[in-house]
Order: sequence, then structure tokens, then C-alpha cells
Amino acid sequence: MKFAYRFSNLLGAVYRQGNLSFSQDGNAVISPVGNRVSVFDLKNNTSETLPLSTTKNITCVGLSPDGHLAIIVDEDGAALLVSLITRAILHHFHFHKPVNSIRFSPDGRKFVVTKENVALMYHAPGKQREFNAFVLDKSYYGPYDETTCIDWTDDSKCFVVGSKDMSTWVFGAERWANLIYYSLGGHKDVIVGCFFEKDSLDLYTVSQDGTLCVWQSDTELDGLVLKKKRDKPKVPRPGAGEEEEEEEEEKRLEGEEGEIIRGKAEAPEEKTTKNVRYKHHSKHFFNKQGDFNNLTAAAYHKPSHILVTGFASGIFHLHELPEFNLIHSLSISDQKISSISINSSGDWIGFGCSGMGQLLVWEWQSESYVFKQQGHFNNMASLAYSPDGQYIVTGGDDGKVNLKCFYLTSDCGFFPQHTSSITNVTFTSSGFVIVSASLDGTVRAFDLHRYRNFRTFTSPRPAQFSSLAVDNSGELVSAGAQDSFEIFLWSMQTGRLLEVLGGHEGPVSCLCFSPVQSILASTSWDRTVRLWDMLDSWQVKETLPLVSDGLVVAYRPDGQELAVATLNGEISFWNPHTATQTGSVSGRHDLEMGRKETDKITAKQSAKGKSFTSLCYSADGESMLAGGQSKFVCIYNIKEQMLVKKFEISCNLSFDAMEVRFIRRGTTSSRHFKPEIRVSSLRFSPTGRSWAATTTEGLLIYSIDGSMVFDPYDLDLDVTPANIRKQLRLQEWVSAIVMAFRLNEKALKQEVLETVPHAQIVCGFLPDIYVEKLLGFVATSLEKSGHLQFYMTWAQSLLMLHGQKLKNSWPSFVSSILPTLQALQKSIQRHFDNLSKLCDFNMYNIRYAEALSKQRGIKRAAEEDKGGEEDNDDEELSEEMSEASVEDAEMMF
Repeated sequence: MKFAYRFSNLLGAVYRQGNLSFSQDGNAVISPVGNRVSVFDLKNNTSETLPLSTTKNITCVGLSPDGHLAIIVDEDGAALLVSLITRAILHHFHFHKPVNSIRFSPDGRKFVVTKENVALMYHAPGKQREFNAFVLDKSYYGPYDETTCIDWTDDSKCFVVGSKDMSTWVFGAERWANLIYYSLGGHKDVIVGCFFEKDSLDLYTVSQDGTLCVWQSDTELDGLVLKKKRDKPKVPRPGAGEEEEEEEEEKRLEGEEGEIIRGKAEAPEEKTTKNVRYKHHSKHFFNKQGDFNNLTAAAYHKPSHILVTGFASGIFHLHELPEFNLIHSLSISDQKISSISINSSGDWIGFGCSGMGQLLVWEWQSESYVFKQQGHFNNMASLAYSPDGQYIVTGGDDGKVNLKCFYLTSDCGFFPQHTSSITNVTFTSSGFVIVSASLDGTVRAFDLHRYRNFRTFTSPRPAQFSSLAVDNSGELVSAGAQDSFEIFLWSMQTGRLLEVLGGHEGPVSCLCFSPVQSILASTSWDRTVRLWDMLDSWQVKETLPLVSDGLVVAYRPDGQELAVATLNGEISFWNPHTATQTGSVSGRHDLEMGRKETDKITAKQSAKGKSFTSLCYSADGESMLAGGQSKFVCIYNIKEQMLVKKFEISCNLSFDAMEVRFIRRGTTSSRHFKPEIRVSSLRFSPTGRSWAATTTEGLLIYSIDGSMVFDPYDLDLDVTPANIRKQLRLQEWVSAIVMAFRLNEKALKQEVLETVPHAQIVCGFLPDIYVEKLLGFVATSLEKSGHLQFYMTWAQSLLMLHGQKLKNSWPSFVSSILPTLQALQKSIQRHFDNLSKLCDFNMYNIRYAEALSKQRGIKRAAEEDKGGEEDNDDEELSEEMSEASVEDAEMMF
């Protein structure tokens, strides 16, 4: 097994804090989630997390006007310059102070950053490679308190900055003779938003107390006059050589010093040219009736003159300016709206609510949601893959069960019936039922066809269920209690309680059914693992003694081995048939727990009390995932009983216990909470190509990166790309396929397979050792390729000719071939769903066209003189519908 897994996606959390942004085309919303950035494509209904992270939670994101670059800044002021095309980090920079906002100029040549009470204008990075991408141009001083917001004029000549001192400052991006700075008052609370009118210096300012001020300028943008520069002779410093002067020039270009402009809270003195003046035109109030709390966010769309404001009560307003006409208002949450963004067309409005982790996109003209999603309010506690690997379900401490699909942005299902923390979730073998256990004393079963809770299992006496397992048939449901030390068995079909299994002398921490037998394994804090025979009156078959409290138990996929994690940090392996221990791994030192802020001992001493709380076998049963109270997930080789690789799930220092050496800063009286980093659950995908972890940060997906692996098989000197292409020219298809898979380059394998004509697809003469490899490649290619019939023909030919032979080799079938078939099923199901939607849409269009043609045929019979015009209309209608079908097909593929 190759361990080329890399971080793939972050699910379960859609928004934490910071500002939302739309892409240049307006079809995707960019949301900061902790120390990562997620991109939700609303048109194609997909999501992606950028493969980068900051050292602390992200507070603001600035996008360039062309949509190619993004500047991401965290809580400490550390910034990343990121290419949104290659998803690569281009430059690191540090502003040394927390940054409040960042905004590129419309021409993309400069950007402004506000921190504390100063606005810093930098030259934007260009297309050329530069030693330092951030070069400071000017520093603007004026406000006496922290700055809050920025906006630019459409021609990038001026920008405006709002402040907590209730003032608004207009600055010139160049040294204009009639506008260097201008200070505006008129508010009695913090400035939340300030916006220029389209192609004008006129201003709108919005404050936290719900006041809107309209400011009119007496000068147009074309009336700004550039100040003449006076050439000052360069005076060399006495005793300084040329090298020292070059060093000083280099330091200045590094962005620490630039031209400084200091504003005063009064109008500049009169010069030869007439200075720009502002007049307070009008003032409007949002909360005249007193129904709304503080105004917390605002956004303005200049082309349509739409102002969107959000309040602490979760209500937002849409107004048309400058008349201040209310279009509509709506309550979207019971928490405050933290961020608002409007896409380029002005149709979609994005809202972020940090209190509940909500992200919503609202289409205001049709008054409908384009996107509405909320992550778990508290930590995630458990996860499970569906048998086909297409879906994943999570349960959280907030009592909610979320069903997610990998290639969709929104949740596929949401079940809020539990009233307390969920401890475990799982799928039945059919994949159509989700079962969850909770501390509220219930085990619930949810039907994915009707999306409802169709079974609720309870115990005779109230109990808190801490573990859950469902057998392979989906008929037996078992749950372990942490207060009564008992295991309860129910029938899924009837919902009746079948048996109560007693014997454990401590809380039942984990349950697991054997994949091949009707055996239930349970582990407890009483330092035992008990194997219960479901076919023999639910009697204890074996009792395995442990050296410490049992925390988690897991069966190997073939049912021939049992793994148990204990409180002393060890993982022990057992033969369930002979009840003998076959090996153990000491993983206490692999956890590498950091030191928490409240710890009185070192991280090394603290690690002695840590252990693994989640185990999962790989699909082939050769390796094991282990995670717990640490920022690391470990993969162990079971045969060698050694650590193979460690994955660091987070580098976010906003979490507790991240650093080994902790230096306390500030006073102990400061009240703040830092969540501790930990892994609560781990699962391998049934396809074997990915694994997931529920962590403090969210649901993390790690996938195999095929582009990073070069793994030739049975290579010799004759296996070269030139010889492979020579075999293709000679139409020796089998020989070319075998040589391509021996070289094992993805691009070359795809080229060989797609060169084989559809009518000459041959699999009968393929050696057995390459059948499995070819089937796995077809399953992977089918997921993203548009050649559906071609790859489906390959899959059908392989399975028809070699299916029985693959099925007869049972050990290898379970370990490697079964995950490949599940990956193939996942790819086929995905294309089936997409094509079904497209076919349904085309069918409705055809019916509509048929009904319309009949109606127009009746009109033509009544009005023969207008028949020519009706024919033209029919042709235009058919052309429009064919264009719509082509666009939908391109969107699907």
C-alpha cells in the first residue's frame, strides 16, 4: 500500500470568521474556515478547500479584480499571497499587527491594508517575478482609533476608510493638488461601511447604530488635478559608499518605509486650485421602529445601487439608494450577520454568521436560497462512510446528524431529532439507513429514501449510549451504555428490544460486529474485551484480558484479526478465534501532544496520559489509522508493527495544545477560550483511496495523490514510452497495455487506453496480474472523464471475462478487488445522477415545445396570413432550446 495521501477537502464547516468574497464571474463564493479557505462553486454545485493554511485563524481575504490573486491574512497579521489559478503560495509577508481589512484597487495596480489607525497602500504584485511582492507606496494617518472598512473609486484615484472613532477619511491614491485627505463626521457610532457611488466621489457611510449618511462632492473624478512634483537633488550621506546607498534603497523597497501622509480633522488650506468639498446631503435611519439591534455588516453594489445591511438579530435589509427605498427584509438566522458580499452581477448576496457557522447565498430577485449550509455548532464526534463511498455522515455534540456528498457543496440530509450529544453514527450494509446513538438515551434510525426518523430505540431504564454497532444484515442494532455498563440489542425490523447483555464492570466504550460472523466485540473500562455470539443465545464466547482500560475495538475487514486501543497508549492485536495476542504497538510517543495553556507540567510529561481514541483498518487490512488527543494521525504497518507515517492535521495556533513549548503572554485574568486540538473519529473509505477524520477543525478528507507517485512494476530496459507508442502504431493493443502498466505513468496509460478503438477493446488475452490494475485505472478514469461509453465498455469487458476468476480469489478479492469495484460503482452512480437530471430537463423541454407547437398550430389554422411569422418563431424557439441543452451538457461534464 502506498501512503501518498494528501489533504483534499474540508467538510462540515463552511464559515468561521472574516469577510466573504465572490469570484470574478460571480459563480463561486470564497469563505475563510479557520486557517483554511474553501471555495464553493454554486453553478457546478461543488466545493474545494485550497491546499494551504495559515498559522492562525484567517480574518480577511482580498481578491484581485481579475480573480487570479488573493491575499490571505490571519489574526496576527501574517499574510499569504496565493495564486487562485495554480492554488500555490507565491509570497509570505507579515504586517506585524492585526489587519482589519484589505482591498485591491479596481485597476489591480495597488491595494490598501488597514491596521490599527493607519492605512497602508502597496503596489500590487505584477506578472513579473519580484524579490519582494509587497512594496509599500504610501502610509496614510488620520483616524484616532482602529480602521474598519475600505472602498475605492471606480477609476482607482481615491479610496475611503472608516474608523471606530466615528469618522470617515477620503484619501487620494496619488498626490492630487485639490484632494490629499478629507475628514467626514456626522455619525455617533462605529463606522461599519463606507461606499463610493459609481463613477463619482459621492459617498455613503453606514454606522453601527443604524444610521446612513449621504455625502455629495462638488468635484467630479475628472476634476482631480495631479500635483506637480518638485525634483530634489539627491544629497549623498557623508562617508557612505555606493554599497551602503544600495542597501538603504533595498530596505526602503521591502515595504517598511514609504511616503507618509498625515491627515488632520480639518479641511486643508486653500491653494491655487479649488479643493474638493463634501456636503452632508441627507441622513436615514434603519431602526426607526426600534425593532432591530446593532448594524453589524454592510455591502453596496454600485451598478444596481443596492445597499445590503445585516443586523445582530439575524435580519438583513435591501435598500435602493440614494432614495433609501426598502426593497425587502428577511430574518435568516438567530445570530448576528458577520459578513456580507454581493457578486458581480448583483443577483446573489452572500451572508456569513460566525456564531452558528452559517453560510447563505440569497437571490434577492426571486427571493430564494441558492446555497444554505451550516456546520456543526460544536465539535464533531463521529463519522461513517456509506458502503459505496459516495456519502459520509457525521454526528456532533450539537445533537445533529449531517449527511454529506463528496461532489456536492450542500448537505444531502440534516436530522436534528436528538436532544443531546451524538456519540456514534453508522450506515447499514444497504447504505439506505443511518443509525445514530446519543447521550439523550435514544438510538435513532433514519431512512434516506424519505429522509425521516422511522425507528427510535430506547432502553427500559434511561441510559446514556456511548457506543453503537449494526451487524452486516442490518437487522441487529446494539448500543452500549456508559452509566449502567450494559449492552442493548434491538431488532431493526420490529424496533423491539431483544436482549440486554450484562457482564461488564465499567462503561462500555466501543462495540464492533465481525464482518464475516455473527460475533459482537465489546470493550470496556473494566480492562476486558468480550466476544458475544449472536447465534448462541447471546452468550460470551471469549473474554480477552487487557493491561489497561479499553477505549476502542475494531475488526479487520476479513474478520481474522481484532485491534484494541487502551488507556496506556498501546494498540494490541488479537486472534479472535484463539483468543491470543499476536502483537502490539506502543503509540504513546507518536501522539506528541502539545502543552496546553493551563498545564502545569511539560508536554512530554502530559503525553504519558494520552491515548488513541479511534482506530480504523485500511481496506486491504495491512495498515491501521490511529488518532486521539493529538494533532497527529498515525498510520501503522500491522505486520511490521511499526509507524509508517504521521499526518499533521492542523498547524493552527489558534487551537490549544499545538506547541510543545508554551510561553504565557499577558495576564491570567484575561477571559478567553481556545479549543483543544484532537481527533475524535477516523474512517477509511470503502474504495481505499481516501480517509476522513473528524477533528476540532472540522471534517478533513485525505485522498491519494496519483500525480505524486511514480511506481513502476516489473520494469526493464525495453519498457519505454517510445516502444509503447511503437506497439500502438503496430496495433498490438495487449502488448501496449501491458507495457504501459509496467511503466505505470498515468498520462501514458490514459493515452494507450484511449488509442484502442472502441470496436477492438480486448481483455481476454490480458494477463491476470494486470486485470486488477486495469480495472482500478478504469474506475479512477471514469470518475472524471467524459468518455462514458468508452470506459463503461472497458469495465463491462473486464468483468464479463474475468469477473468469476476475481471472485474465486477470495482473500485478494476482499482486500484489493472489492474496494476497486466500490470505486467503480461510485463513479457510475455519479454519472447516472448527472445524466438523469439532464435527461429530465431535456424531456420537460421537449414536452413544452410539443405543447407550444400544438397551440401555435391552432393559431396558424385560424390566422393563415400570419403563418410565416409563426414558423420563424418556432425556429427561434428550437434554436434557443438546443443552445440551452448544449450549455447544460457542458455544465454537467
